[in-house]
Amino acid sequence: MGKELSEMTLEELWRLFPIQLTEQNPSWADFYHEIYPALAEALGGCTNVRISHIGSTAIKGIWAKPIIDILVEIGQGENIKKAAALIEQTGFVCMNRKKDRISFNRGYTKDGFADRVYHLHLRFWGDNDELYFRDYLNEFPAAAKEYESLKLGLWKRYEFDRDGYTAAKAEFVVHYTQKAKERYGDRY
Repeated sequence: MGKELSEMTLEELWRLFPIQLTEQNPSWADFYHEIYPALAEALGGCTNVRISHIGSTAIKGIWAKPIIDILVEIGQGENIKKAAALIEQTGFVCMNRKKDRISFNRGYTKDGFADRVYHLHLRFWGDNDELYFRDYLNEFPAAAKEYESLKLGLWKRYEFDRDGYTAAKAEFVVHYTQKAKERYGDRY
């Protein structure tokens, strides 16, 4: 009987859940569509809700961590704590709570990753740079391949350091998100 996840240090968690990249899997879109109805139903009482598939599993043709990232945006007048409680009822576990951003996961067990793993980001409407980044990389496959190359180059160096991996990609993400916003304007 091992430790519970809540009892593990960050280093122990990163060892149990290393960064893994795999080839594009057509099932990733299906995994998103499987979870979507439960989230939509749970959040049905909230106004101005948008649920979106984001992250590398939503970008065509590139290697990615097999983790489905979901962005849930709620209207500015909504109670974010209430929305978070509704999301938790669908099996998500709160991992990080800030005033205007709450993150959750699902599919992490004390034995490692489950078959389907999700990260969910709850935010207020308009806090959605990831949508611009996703759309730009889907429209411009050369930029997507550049991102894939960057990620593959960082993978083993940061296999057990998620924060380092994310930080090492930040400049690229910011650059292409800005290009996307210039191209798409007020799309979102």
